[in-house]
Amino acid sequence: MASSVTEAKPIYIKELEPEDRARSATYAWLASLLRKAPDESVLERLRALSEHDSAPAAGLPGAWVSLKLAADHGDADSINDEFHQLFIGLGRGQLVPFASWYLTGFLMEQPLGRLRDDLRALGFERQDGVREPEDHVAALLEVMAMLVQDPETPLEAQRKFFSDHISTWIGRFFSDLEAAKEASFYRAVGRLGSEFCNVETKGLAMLV
Repeated sequence: MASSVTEAKPIYIKELEPEDRARSATYAWLASLLRKAPDESVLERLRALSEHDSAPAAGLPGAWVSLKLAADHGDADSINDEFHQLFIGLGRGQLVPFASWYLTGFLMEQPLGRLRDDLRALGFERQDGVREPEDHVAALLEVMAMLVQDPETPLEAQRKFFSDHISTWIGRFFSDLEAAKEASFYRAVGRLGSEFCNVETKGLAMLV
């Protein structure tokens, strides 16, 4: 789970609206934390959130507060152990972070084939030497981060990709992560994912 499974055609970074910068950054943060355990430099970035940003709040702001507090009270070694318990384990972790698993109960099923077709249509290609299927949660969130930034990708394409490949299962995944027995730092990641994807679901649905 140490690397993303897709790469895109070159992205020409545009001057994003503040809302889209925040959306892209949140997708990228979630993808990074679900791809591999954070090292101390990543944790320091989370700990460096301003006092204003860490004021008590509900919803998405409150989820960011929880993640900052989890970083404040965690360390890289213990969070790395937690990551392995949750996602790797001996043979299999507590969670299986793949869309096909959540949608069908099996890996490498029809949802993966449809995803591959859509990734090719959007200009994404599988990286050489990567074993993981493209429907890993981190890979899908990375794709969304890049779609938000890509000046050639309309909002409707973002909505369609999110609706077709993420919204149908991501809520259950983040709920499972929040409730996982071994989750401590990653309980806060699950909360952030749940709150953010709820906001995205509502916002992108307005495009219909």
